[in-house]
Amino acid sequence: METILVSACLLGDNVKYDGKNNYDQRIEALKDKYDIVPICPEVFGGLKTPRTPSEIKNGDVIDRNGRNVTEYFQNGAHKVLNIVNYMHVKKAVLMDRSPSCGVHQIYNGRFNGTLINGLGVCAKLLKQNGVEIYTIDEIDQLINED
Repeated sequence: METILVSACLLGDNVKYDGKNNYDQRIEALKDKYDIVPICPEVFGGLKTPRTPSEIKNGDVIDRNGRNVTEYFQNGAHKVLNIVNYMHVKKAVLMDRSPSCGVHQIYNGRFNGTLINGLGVCAKLLKQNGVEIYTIDEIDQLINED
């Protein structure tokens, strides 16, 4: 079976900034077709759960208190890339809108709930390294592949 990365929060792990998860039952359909490796770049990078929410602003990741936490996000992304390289992973299902895992959209960096087109830190690194990235809303493409 092919190995795929999946955002740990989508699998029900309580790793979100607020200590909760984004479990989505649709993710279960991947388990018959893929070996799943759960990832959370923010946790891998050394951030605790729960943690102050962060957003990307002018290329840096800033938490709601104004602290620059870019280094944590970059470190976590590089740890995920190490997994990709070691396990020869070609695909990932990531949590859209996250400053780490955003595939199509991220928050605008003003903490006002406004979404903009963009990639999270980890999603960007994975894409630059040839990993196909998907959101939970796009998993039908993965399930129905031959």
